Amino acid sequence: MLQQTTVATVTPRFERFVARWPTVEELAAASDEAILAEWAGLGYYARARNLIACAREVAQRRGFPRTAAELRRLPGIGTYTSAAIAAIAFGEKAAAVDTNVERVVARVHGLKTPSRSEIERLTLDMLPADRPGDFVQAMMDLGATICRPRNPRCGHCPLSADCAAFAGGNPEAFPERRDRASRPHRHGVAWWIERAGSVWLVRRPAMGVLGGMAALPGTDWTDAQAVAVNAIATVRHVFTHFSLDLAIVPRAETEGQGWWQPVERLDEAGLPTLYRKAVMAALAASHKLAA
Repeated sequence: MLQQTTVATVTPRFERFVARWPTVEELAAASDEAILAEWAGLGYYARARNLIACAREVAQRRGFPRTAAELRRLPGIGTYTSAAIAAIAFGEKAAAVDTNVERVVARVHGLKTPSRSEIERLTLDMLPADRPGDFVQAMMDLGATICRPRNPRCGHCPLSADCAAFAGGNPEAFPERRDRASRPHRHGVAWWIERAGSVWLVRRPAMGVLGGMAALPGTDWTDAQAVAVNAIATVRHVFTHFSLDLAIVPRAETEGQGWWQPVERLDEAGLPTLYRKAVMAALAASHKLAA
């Protein structure tokens, strides 16, 4: 959950999640729909799908692997996550490098454009054989709270005496910031199909953006701006790699395989943020038209 989402947002959601599925075996036995609904609003839903697949594989093998190399074979577990789990949970001397650790190491060694492999090698050199998990967490916290991207608190840093960037007088210059690619913009239409106090919902395809999540039916999202005739509202949503304008258009006939969700229970449908925005906009527009 903490991949791409803040601690403040995650904490109550994590507590609710583990209260509902306190063991990996119980999570593995839960339905995809129930887990995705519980994840609704956290974003980056591929993480939830990977979590489901990972839990089922761990349950099948009757336990977690204990090394970074073995952990990487699990669904959704990459280089950083496998190293973090191996070091923190199992005491392996593994270099867990997130953005904060990368910044600390680059500054200590005065590296402007280090490669990932170089940072991992230098981090591994710094790791003690004893309590590597504590060291990994300390480095993460150091980067998050002291060795910050801007206005680093070098006077409070335990590594400042050995830091090349601090000695050079301009620690913020390390490492060099990478230029961000421009984010493309897409357009789509969502159908608002309401009948007898209920709204027609569908489930998005398992693969792709918002895969497996509850949604309003609608068109594909494309770069071309289509003319949405009779749209009652448009919502904008920003994903990691693109932004989207979604027009909400009333429609009489149902679209795709789905179900009728009572309006007063829409909060139970597990809608992701995009479609919660769309529902709120459609309801507001409908009430305005009725008035």
